[in-house]
Amino acid sequence: MSLAKPWRDLDRSTVRSAPSRYALYELGDAEGDTVGFGTGVLRDELKEALAYRDADKVRWEVADSTEHAERLLAEHVEE
Repeated sequence: MSLAKPWRDLDRSTVRSAPSRYALYELGDAEGDTVGFGTGVLRDELKEALAYRDADKVRWEVADSTEHAERLLAEHVEE
């Protein structure tokens, strides 16, 4: 199930403004269709996604820890 957050363009500005905290993130294509989920330190993960052009859009939910991010991922994958 998708995150209930607005999409942001996956560009340098978004990467710069992303917190350096653990998060669950969702990647989307240009039409806003989900292409994948991931967890990790958000800014680092988005830098990599931008470098590899994995997606056009992104949205995320910040977590308190890596374990919290993994729980959020499991909740969204189950739904």
